[in-house]
Amino acid sequence: MRILVTNARSRLPSYLGEALSKRHRVVLTDVEAIPTPLPFERSDLDHHAGTNDLVRGVDAIVHSGPIGQIDVHTRCTYNLLQAAVEEGVPRFIYLSSLSQVSRYDPELAVTEQWRPTPSTDPADLCFHLGEFVCREFAREGRITVASLRLGPIFDGSVDCATGGDLALHIDDAVHAVDCALTAEVTGFTGTQGRPGALFHIQSPVKGARFLTTAAENILGYSPKYQG
Repeated sequence: MRILVTNARSRLPSYLGEALSKRHRVVLTDVEAIPTPLPFERSDLDHHAGTNDLVRGVDAIVHSGPIGQIDVHTRCTYNLLQAAVEEGVPRFIYLSSLSQVSRYDPELAVTEQWRPTPSTDPADLCFHLGEFVCREFAREGRITVASLRLGPIFDGSVDCATGGDLALHIDDAVHAVDCALTAEVTGFTGTQGRPGALFHIQSPVKGARFLTTAAENILGYSPKYQG
């Protein structure tokens, strides 16, 4: 499988690219060139032929953006999805955030069907708007779209995790993306029953806030980290 991973300068996409390259052909992209042993193509993800060239022949796109950069999560996500549809890319995975539902009372068993409650902080709002863009493309049915709401990433013991009860081990994040690359998700809807598969992804850390039942049943997600 040929996979395009965006936002390659960031920690998780870079790690994802390296991990997925052991089983797939991975191409990284970002607005600036980075030192990497993997194939890399620089792109602004603008609305022009260059974005079509970038995605042509790709089997799946794993897309994320810097936290707080609303333009990347909205306009660039739209451009990337539009190019993917035009070039016949079958699958798109958007890396969102559990911050969309973290304002609910911790005692509530919040699932993917609950309405998001984002703040107006750009660091929070960018993911909410990105999910909207993905949902509209999923509604058209020309590309399979899965949005993974990830907890804050850590790669050591849970005692070192800043994500607390939302924390997600980086290897569990890779596993979730790997599962989403091949799982049949078109029959599973997101918030309020709208089109677009949506999954909560976190590790089973102490006091974990969110159920990952949907990810386990639909994607085959089976977190390795046991906190």
